Amino acid sequence: MDVYDPGMMQEQDTIDRALFRRVMSSFATGVTVITTEAHGEIRGMTANAFMSGSLEPPLCVVSIGKRARMHPHLASAGHFGVSILAKDQERLSQHFAGGPVADRAPEFVQAGRTPILAEAAATIAADVIAEHDCGDHTLFIGHIRHLQAYARAPLVVHEGHYASLTYSQERMPEWVGDFW
Repeated sequence: MDVYDPGMMQEQDTIDRALFRRVMSSFATGVTVITTEAHGEIRGMTANAFMSGSLEPPLCVVSIGKRARMHPHLASAGHFGVSILAKDQERLSQHFAGGPVADRAPEFVQAGRTPILAEAAATIAADVIAEHDCGDHTLFIGHIRHLQAYARAPLVVHEGHYASLTYSQERMPEWVGDFW
């Protein structure tokens, strides 16, 4: 087990890619499938680089690698869906990560012009209003035009493993309105 030693903390001119991935995977996160329809075809990819952007106006952000097959489709479509996967949807996550599941085709529903996955824990549809360069990724800022939440526990990933949540009896404090 690694032990925190503040004396070992130092700035580095170069960041080791393996260490970067290990550190970033220490942050438990939900699993999403980003979808769009471009050139008459539905495209999707598994991603965990998703976050809320703004309450007013309602915005969200997805980070897509420039080398990802999804990147040009999202850039040309101008809209995207975010399906936050439920805890029993590991196979959908794997399907959209490049390991197609042969015995079950994903089921989509439309939120306006945007395809989203049926039976997700929550869904969002957004129109791209800005794109920002972020190294080897592009941040796509979406103006949210559809939201739906279902009473389903989310699929979580931590250190490269799917996980599930165990809820504490203690609730988080109510957020001050100015903060959220």
